[in-house]
Amino acid sequence: MDLRGRNKVTPEFNMSSMTDIVFLLLIFFMLASTLVTTSAIDILLPKASGKTENKKSIAVSIKKDLTYYIDEKRVGESVLESELINALSNQDKPTIVLRAEESVPVQHVVTVMDIANRNKFKVILAVKPN
Repeated sequence: MDLRGRNKVTPEFNMSSMTDIVFLLLIFFMLASTLVTTSAIDILLPKASGKTENKKSIAVSIKKDLTYYIDEKRVGESVLESELINALSNQDKPTIVLRAEESVPVQHVVTVMDIANRNKFKVILAVKPN
């Protein structure tokens, strides 16, 4: 007399559906990460071995034709200080990320650093990592 049941459930777990989901998530995040862009002007930065920290700050960019930009807004050198004061007036630790191209004369970089020093702004010099 055979008392065992005919319908036997196998205790194996099939992982194929789980790997499909993980693969689709991987593809989604890879595609989504390539669509993220920084809001900055495209300039060639000098190389260095350090990193720049990205906090809540204002980016000042100086292109090789000596045009100044605050974030993506073009400003003249004469109104640069007043625009920076207006932009950083509501922050408790105002920080400027200074992005100057390699071919910009040092005097123009020092001008922005002098404005930051007079107004007690912290300056971070952005560089391209090695």
